[in-house]
Amino acid sequence: MLAGRPSEQVLAAVGRSLNVVLVRPESPASGAGGGAEGGGIEAAAAALRRAGGVSAAYVLVAADPLAGLAGAWEAMWSLTAESHGSDEFELRAAEALGAWRAKRFELPDYYLVLAEEASPGRTGASEADGLPGAGGASGASAASGAGEPRPDFYLGPLRAVRPHRVAVAAGSSPAAQADALLSELGSLRHGPWWPSLEEIVATARGFYPGALAESPAAGRASLLA
Repeated sequence: MLAGRPSEQVLAAVGRSLNVVLVRPESPASGAGGGAEGGGIEAAAAALRRAGGVSAAYVLVAADPLAGLAGAWEAMWSLTAESHGSDEFELRAAEALGAWRAKRFELPDYYLVLAEEASPGRTGASEADGLPGAGGASGASAASGAGEPRPDFYLGPLRAVRPHRVAVAAGSSPAAQADALLSELGSLRHGPWWPSLEEIVATARGFYPGALAESPAAGRASLLA
């Protein structure tokens, strides 16, 4: 699954690959009821179900049922957010947990995170942190052009619970990102399956965004058995 909001250029480049099938969410024109975020969960869940019926070497889904949860967690730690409270995060967590408990979706095999740039000097830290091909993204932060880190749900709490199931494709342009993404697909590593979504949410509640960026072991000792 592609995490975040990949650009149309990246999606188009990936879609041209002969051994990758790209599954996009259907247009919300029909209106599935519920709020906008609830519709997002349903659209992503439907895309995951469609992907499950595709026979191909690789299937990439460009929709995530945890997108609302991820955005709320990142906004909770953002210095530019209007509100720094956890109310929005808890609301999105309740929505995602409700849909997951109702078996409307399961987590994908892997999350693939696109990084806009690969910062020199950060590769070693990423590899030491157990993330293959991370390039410029390390810990709970993603490089943002000028080198300033930002909280990232996928590289932080989600990767902390299952490092082998979150990979990063870094590139300086959409074409380079697409190439890195296709390369990562061929080098994904096996590891334990995801824990329950309850455990992931609990980890996110107690996760300090700078922990993994500061030290490869800092954010993990109390999170991983």
